[in-house]
Amino acid sequence: MSSRHIVRAFQQANDLHFQDEELLALALVHPSYAQEHNSIYNNQRLEFLGDAVLDFIVAEYLYKTYADKAEGDLTQIRARVVCEKALAEVAEKIHVGDYLLLGRGEEMSGGRQRKSILADSVEAVIGAIYLDQGLDAARKFVLKHIESSIKQTASGDYQDFKSKLQEIVQARSRENVHYEILEENGPAHARTFVAGVFLRHRLLARGEGKSKKEAEQDAAEKVLKDLSVLNSPGTDRMKKNEKTC
Repeated sequence: MSSRHIVRAFQQANDLHFQDEELLALALVHPSYAQEHNSIYNNQRLEFLGDAVLDFIVAEYLYKTYADKAEGDLTQIRARVVCEKALAEVAEKIHVGDYLLLGRGEEMSGGRQRKSILADSVEAVIGAIYLDQGLDAARKFVLKHIESSIKQTASGDYQDFKSKLQEIVQARSRENVHYEILEENGPAHARTFVAGVFLRHRLLARGEGKSKKEAEQDAAEKVLKDLSVLNSPGTDRMKKNEKTC
């Protein structure tokens, strides 16, 4: 299939209408294909632009929609919905992988299903839409595909303290923390849980919650608020200004 046919098929499949089809064609050119064909033209610059446009659109939507949420919450929600995994899911919905031009090596190694390539391509398409039709069209495309994800994330548990704690511990000692439910209290309809977070066999903190997951998150959050509890023989001391993000 020629580049022109690929572009038109992608537009038809996703209800897009480009004035300058060369922009969309460029958004679908992976660097491996350009290199193989001795070309300097690939989708990386459009990806760069699309990344910025996507961040703005999501930030604007969050600001206008969730007046009750603090800046830190908005930042975490945005990070969740524009991450590689989330964008790869968008790519699967619009089947962008089917239309990419890839080099032979990338094709043979499974590049058409690689999450990083798919996510980058979505950003490149967003950049192309922005240049061709402006911010309103880019906003329409973005929200069509991720608004439901934004709402789901905003209403759920997007503060993943367990993941943050695990990243810190592995960076310092390459070990894993683990969690145990220490207590279950109350009647079946109003159960509360107490969870402990452990490093090796040492209890670091206890957390409480209405579910096991909530109790574990609470325990992890308590450790993050006082990282000195990680200090023990056999582990490196946390640097004074080490960030927890």
